[in-house]
Amino acid sequence: MSLLSYVRTLRGVIGMLRNPEGTESVFDIEDGLKDIEATKGIVERVSEDAEVAALMRERYLAQPVDVEALAKLPVGTLGHEFARHIREHGFDADYYRKLEVKNDLDWVLMRMRQTHDLWHVVTGIDSDRLGELAVKAFELAQTWRPLAAVITTGGLLRYVAKEPDRLGDVMAHISHGYQLGRHARPFLAQRWEEGWDVPLAVWRERVGLPAEIPAAGGFLPRRAVDAA
Repeated sequence: MSLLSYVRTLRGVIGMLRNPEGTESVFDIEDGLKDIEATKGIVERVSEDAEVAALMRERYLAQPVDVEALAKLPVGTLGHEFARHIREHGFDADYYRKLEVKNDLDWVLMRMRQTHDLWHVVTGIDSDRLGELAVKAFELAQTWRPLAAVITTGGLLRYVAKEPDRLGDVMAHISHGYQLGRHARPFLAQRWEEGWDVPLAVWRERVGLPAEIPAAGGFLPRRAVDAA
């Protein structure tokens, strides 16, 4: 890792510990980690799946989302539920730091940034602090993304230092996200934006998750485990 990358990563980690909701710190961490071998290894990991590899070759990326149009879709569809998620949390669907896609790794990182909130919706995981740790654990299980490992570890350390009484909840959320990620089919293989009008329950079935996902601390139905 170069000195510049190290400084950028350290700055991001410090920023994240000070303000866990600061998305710019997250992108600073990933930009700083981009040249390490573990990050480069993401491509080999995810391209083991033929459908992910096909989208990677195609450089499939979606156009900016029209949240107002999606909100008009029938209740229960992926598009409507995504729009509801964005509106209820006051998010900007186009918030993420953009990458110029020059190679396979750029595509993987950009696609994951682009679909982050979609992953929340499909997994049924909230966007609070514990929910973000759960989604990062989900990402770790699916892709071995170093950023996910750093944020999951950093979040755990933050709770150890500042809110040790909540460690049980923290571990339940991390475990929940990781187990969902292990059981689900690759999220990077999905063309979510071509199925906005498809019911969320159907999408979950497609990726090997139950229509009603248990909360952190619960257990996946046996059929979901067997289908993975």
